[in-house]
Amino acid sequence: MGPFVSPFNNLLCMLLGISFTVWFKLLLVFIIVPAIFGLSLGIRTLYMKTLLKVFEWATLRIERGAKEKKHLLYKTNANGIIAKEPTSLEEELKEIRQNGCNRKLKGPTTIIGHTPTSSEYEMSDIFYFFRRGIESIVDDEVTKCFTAEELESWNLLTRSNYNFQHISTRLTVLWGLGVVIRYGFLLPLRLTLAVTGVSLLVFFTTLIGLLPNGRLKCLLSEKVHLMCYRICVRALTAIIMYHHSENKPKNGGICVANHTSPIDVIILASDGCYAMVGQIHGGLMGIIQRSMVKACPHIWFERSEVKDRHLVAKRLSDHVKDKTKLPILIFPEGTCINNTSVMMFKKGSFEIGSTVYPVAIKYDPRFGEAFWNSSKFGMVNYLLRMMSSWAIVCSVWYLPPMTRQEGEDAVHFANRVKAAIARQGGLVDLLWDGGLKREKVKDTFKEEQQKLYSKILVGVHEDRSRS
Repeated sequence: MGPFVSPFNNLLCMLLGISFTVWFKLLLVFIIVPAIFGLSLGIRTLYMKTLLKVFEWATLRIERGAKEKKHLLYKTNANGIIAKEPTSLEEELKEIRQNGCNRKLKGPTTIIGHTPTSSEYEMSDIFYFFRRGIESIVDDEVTKCFTAEELESWNLLTRSNYNFQHISTRLTVLWGLGVVIRYGFLLPLRLTLAVTGVSLLVFFTTLIGLLPNGRLKCLLSEKVHLMCYRICVRALTAIIMYHHSENKPKNGGICVANHTSPIDVIILASDGCYAMVGQIHGGLMGIIQRSMVKACPHIWFERSEVKDRHLVAKRLSDHVKDKTKLPILIFPEGTCINNTSVMMFKKGSFEIGSTVYPVAIKYDPRFGEAFWNSSKFGMVNYLLRMMSSWAIVCSVWYLPPMTRQEGEDAVHFANRVKAAIARQGGLVDLLWDGGLKREKVKDTFKEEQQKLYSKILVGVHEDRSRS
């Protein structure tokens, strides 16, 4: 057996060597080189159009099969609450008391001199708070912002549509073929590109960090960052449409954007260079951070420094005062939202007084869900789901720069910027704090309702004392 095993091993090694060489050349010619020069061969656009046609056929096949077998299709329904004009607590209590008073007056005993506001407290008042509580549970604007969207069409991913079931053999075979393509071809390809992009970023930024500070170092750093981020974008088969590039952030400014996923950074950094802000990590992330800061003045904080608002504000302020430094990239929501809405912006980055460059990011969930539900999936699990999706398709709008107006405080400025981003991205503008997904409702919200109610009671009591 010995003489026959050796030629077989040699043949196997030769085939593996040829396969690796061909694989590397294809990556180099069709992905890495175009990424270096910022070129696109149009392959991803053709891929996206083909997927849309397949998804459309699959959805029609599901609907037709459901009708033939009389299956009930899952549809996302409205919450059923009738919308009404916003009214104050006092107005609604008056209405409830008035209704209660009318019912009393219709009874056998007439209550002389009874008016809806003539008592300090009525049992009917609790119905206002009871109704508002039920409405908040049914129409919860916060919780539904941290759940992935349910698609009306099927994208051949069982995790994206509740209607997936055996409809026909052809549809099942197509789904199985999609699994093979995504996990057998796309996933290994994307992992290779991701490792390549991160490795080149660490290697070249460390090398550039050895150069003296100057124009050459800044130029090389920008080129390397762009090249590596573009390779990482291709690792997700990301198809990005950038709009209004004339409004791209400039040095000495602050770029703020809505936050859906950790890949928001890669999406923006593949079209321009930014100074990142974040907490210092250990492990692989720590290695990447330490190498990046050698080539470019990013702003990293120790864990103990993150909660020191004054220190953070000073570091950011010192950075934007130097007009030679890259614009700072910040996500003021502080957490990931499911790309259907924009939640409260933290005011810290709006107190500095620098020019703010708003950016709106909107993902197309038909090809893959970009939202990171951190309470449900860890980072590794999330990245695996991303790399096993069909693609990441999104639009990025650079909005005109905005500055703080005279007499405007940081909170109102943040809300004005947030409203502009929501309007451009077609997102719902919410006032809620995104931190509520991990925390209980703040006592201040409860105390606000209690104060409003107590003012009504105290006001009635004072009126009765004067009379």
